Amino acid sequence: MHEGTVTLFLGGDVMLGRGVDQILPHPGDPALREAYIHDARAYVDLAEDANGPIPRPVGFSWPWGEALGVLDGAAPDVRVINLETSVTADGEFAPGKGVHYRMSPANLPCLAAARPDVCVLANNHVLDFGRRGLEETLDALAGAGLRTAGAGRDALAARRPAIVPLDTGGRVLVFSFGMPTSGIPHGWAAGEEQSGVDFVERPSAAATAAFADRLRQVKRPGDIAVASVHWGPNWGYDVSSGEVRFAHALVDAGADIVHGHSSHHPRPLEIHRGRLVLYGCGDLVDDYEGIGGYEHYRDDLRLLYLVTVEADTGRLAGVRMVPLQARRMRLEHPSPDDTEWLRATLGRYCRGFGTGVDREPDGTLTLRTLRGAGSGG
Repeated sequence: MHEGTVTLFLGGDVMLGRGVDQILPHPGDPALREAYIHDARAYVDLAEDANGPIPRPVGFSWPWGEALGVLDGAAPDVRVINLETSVTADGEFAPGKGVHYRMSPANLPCLAAARPDVCVLANNHVLDFGRRGLEETLDALAGAGLRTAGAGRDALAARRPAIVPLDTGGRVLVFSFGMPTSGIPHGWAAGEEQSGVDFVERPSAAATAAFADRLRQVKRPGDIAVASVHWGPNWGYDVSSGEVRFAHALVDAGADIVHGHSSHHPRPLEIHRGRLVLYGCGDLVDDYEGIGGYEHYRDDLRLLYLVTVEADTGRLAGVRMVPLQARRMRLEHPSPDDTEWLRATLGRYCRGFGTGVDREPDGTLTLRTLRGAGSGG
């Protein structure tokens, strides 16, 4: 922590189930109920066909690859990821879903290798193995000493923010909620006496007011509030007007950072009233190598978001994005050409939000406000 600032690592979707779980030391049951693939080990075969052999078993740190060194060098004060995987050997396949993710609880050291301070859970895979699977997920993460937000044994627990204390005396508050636009079934909503996720039906004034009320009850001077939202489609750079209005309303209600996720690739970034809005962080860890159909989005290219804010005000001080590439189910540094493709593509879609993306000599990407663009977004 530099004096007067707080740096957060904000990660996109972390999917340690299915093929990733199968290469780790304690793979769970590989059975799947997908339309075309019925064994999770087939995803390992696809990755090997694309980029070469993967040793098995790999060490727990393997999927993170060179990201761990980047994080150690950056030394963020708080690390937040979207854990899009149930952690269970129990439960039954959730009906009506085409894809189910689970990782063996015995493989949790893989998650712990990235040292997340908060795992947000309000997403469309945390109940892939039903409420029994969610119970085991919550127990396993708590047993590993990992804070969670966005899912719980009832609505009160699902809505409770994760709280990370800072050396400054302030705290980072992480709220997590998700919307049906990301594929979360309505039936997964937590209730007064029912476990589930903090479910927001739509980006509305009522949802904003509810968030503002919760924030008012817990936020103190010196706290940094993160609104982590699972929303929108898997593919595409366009951001709906409803998402923009909702993101702005969350900032107006007191959020210092909007941490959006669900898309499989990075979406635009915006600065609204001096606060950062990430409309979609993209995937971080998964088993998607070798799967065809959306190659033009280059979802093999990933970003680590390092967001620095003023400790006393929460205003944005800077954004660094470190490009990585998934190869052999491991994150590596991409080529200069791939880094430039990512910079140019992301920059093209950021332009409509008054932001630009620059490339530093070390390959890191940085966010800037375009000349003549206001900070109101």
